[in-house]
Amino acid sequence: MIDEDERIIEEKDETGEVRHSSFTLEKSSRTSVLFAILCLIIAAASIGYAILLLVDYDYAIELLRFYTDTGIGKAILGWINDFNAQFKLNLIDKDRYMYLVNGLLVTFEITFFATLMGFLLGVIVSSIRSSHDKLEEELRPGFGTFIFNILDTICRIYLTVIRGTPTVVQLLIAYFVIFASSKNKILVAILAFGINSGAYVAEIIRSGIMSIDPGQFEAGRSLGFNYVQTMIYIIIPQAFKAVLPALANEFIVLIKETSVSGYVGLQDLTKGGNIILSQTYSPFLPLLIVAAIYLVIVMFFTKLVSILEGRLRNSER
Repeated sequence: MIDEDERIIEEKDETGEVRHSSFTLEKSSRTSVLFAILCLIIAAASIGYAILLLVDYDYAIELLRFYTDTGIGKAILGWINDFNAQFKLNLIDKDRYMYLVNGLLVTFEITFFATLMGFLLGVIVSSIRSSHDKLEEELRPGFGTFIFNILDTICRIYLTVIRGTPTVVQLLIAYFVIFASSKNKILVAILAFGINSGAYVAEIIRSGIMSIDPGQFEAGRSLGFNYVQTMIYIIIPQAFKAVLPALANEFIVLIKETSVSGYVGLQDLTKGGNIILSQTYSPFLPLLIVAAIYLVIVMFFTKLVSILEGRLRNSER
């Protein structure tokens, strides 16, 4: 190989720069392939050893001791032993993992019902706001117009207040002020997060309604529909399809926002990790596991959203 490379370099001096470029590219390609193969070998060995740790922990440790007598090997062995001790202390002992399991169920319960409430509230508010913006010039003075203006003003105040204040402050006000007599913490959290989510859902749906071509309203009227029927049967279905990915992203954001439920003593996923931390005085593993669970959940739903967006694009073609 060395002789061949030297020969190529000598030919380069006689024939010009073309052979030099070819040689450099070929050498670079070989280096990249060798580096990729080395990375694959390291990854495969790591995955294999991780599986061996799960299947037969004692044998895996003995194997590591046999092959690693250096300082690095001892450090790795010490880290594995320490991690194993922390894992047993934080999760296995006294069934502390149940704090995370129960907290995860509470998180999903709050998120699911808060999403339903936020969606219904968002549809109502967005319909009032968009209808007022579209019909403002066509409205005639009267009692109906007066009520409609009052509803629009209430919706504007609602959107301004909810979107302009932190979620955790809204939760505290709901629990300690508005629903101070209630003992159902989950219900209070659902109401607080549902009201908060409804403001953002309303703006998402309103943007979708306002993006619909005005000709769609005229088409509804030509079919004999009044304004409400046109909104229900023609406008909202089209707007919902346009904003569906954004609504799914709002659901993902809501999952993470429920992590502040512990401020009112509700044992959600984050609170479960804090309880384990308070019992073991070991903050690293409980918080790391909580973060990993949230990350897996978000990645899962993000993937579903990307699939949904792809199907919506395909349906438009």
